[in-house]
Amino acid sequence: MAKLQAIRGMNDILPGQSLTWQYLESCFHRVVQRYGYQEIRFPVLEQTQLFKRSIGEVTDIVEKEMYSFDDRNGDNLSMRPEGTAGCVRAADQHGLLYNQQQRLWYAGPMFRHERPQKGRYRQFHQFGVEAFGMAGPDIDVELLQLAAQLWQELDIAEFLTLEINNIGSAADRKAYGAELTAFLESRKENLDEDASKRMYSNPMRVLDSKNPQVQEALEGAPELAAFVSQESIEHYAMLRAMLTELGIAFRENARLVRGLDYYNNCVYEWTTDTLGAQGAVCGGGRYDGLVAQLGGKPTLAAGFAIGVERLVLMLDSLEKVPAEALHPVDIYVLSVGKVAPSLGLQVAAELRQKYPQLGIVSHCGGGKYNSQIKKAFNSGASLAVVLEAGQDGDNAAVDVKIRRLGDSDESRDVALTDLTTQIAEFL
Repeated sequence: MAKLQAIRGMNDILPGQSLTWQYLESCFHRVVQRYGYQEIRFPVLEQTQLFKRSIGEVTDIVEKEMYSFDDRNGDNLSMRPEGTAGCVRAADQHGLLYNQQQRLWYAGPMFRHERPQKGRYRQFHQFGVEAFGMAGPDIDVELLQLAAQLWQELDIAEFLTLEINNIGSAADRKAYGAELTAFLESRKENLDEDASKRMYSNPMRVLDSKNPQVQEALEGAPELAAFVSQESIEHYAMLRAMLTELGIAFRENARLVRGLDYYNNCVYEWTTDTLGAQGAVCGGGRYDGLVAQLGGKPTLAAGFAIGVERLVLMLDSLEKVPAEALHPVDIYVLSVGKVAPSLGLQVAAELRQKYPQLGIVSHCGGGKYNSQIKKAFNSGASLAVVLEAGQDGDNAAVDVKIRRLGDSDESRDVALTDLTTQIAEFL
């Protein structure tokens, strides 16, 4: 019988890999807590209509990438392809939004059926941060400040570039879209299949095509900046000024539009050249019309999402995860000879109580000293505690040794009753 395998593009995260994930998650949790954001959790499954109404029916996500199905009751459901729509639905359903300000964060898996490649998977994970009820642009800048703080915490700020753009209101984009479509019709012979389709259904999506031939055809295209309202222009100008005052560097990118229809005014991405083609690590912007679009009261809103897998790839390739995060075991307790099986567990428990910040493993399964000490080295522990019974097997006379697992190979014999205090000198 053939062995069952994981579904293509839905990857297992093994113990050695999960250490980087845990380090990244702990950094993210610390940063959002410092900024006063609160966690919200919402289901992986939602009504398909939620994503059609929020993301847009003529986007790649809705047209090609969602995992959708009819359940036994005949309801059409989808695995969430992104987090903002579910966050808005949950917050509005439970009365968190109307006439209130909220700062929320979430984390978890998302699902899109696309061709798996490095940094792009069918099950992927996001950190999301959303803010409601604030006009900005100060809240937009706070969100960017939060992201910049995370990059500093992770020591990767120098490898990331903030790109921003002003895409105006839905009405601005409608007027611009008509002009852009007319321009694209004049270059139709130079467009690929996707661009030819999008030029009528969602012309702004042609702007971020990765096809060099399409980008060449866009030379001389009308600029969105000429169509945005004065209100949007003023909001964007204030945002740029505040970023400059706070020392957050940015680059303006007139062709940055994002792939989700609900955005307005300011949009942005943090990009890197350390990951090849999948260079966008974080993206977001304002979406002031989305709550009303989903049936709620008009609510100002802004937020961003971070691709966790891409950050993990960055951290590993740049070797930015601290050594202590990659070696969670600090002390390894060995039991040699006829030591009572419970003694190693008892000693490890006492050490954990005395030093709760340390990772302590008690060897289980028996074995000779050489076999156990090899496992101690392989665990990444810096210290070994060796419990060895005397010749007569008297557990009241157990010999105890603290051994440093490193180049010095320093060791010391101690009394069992003094172990928890003596070991402090080795830490």
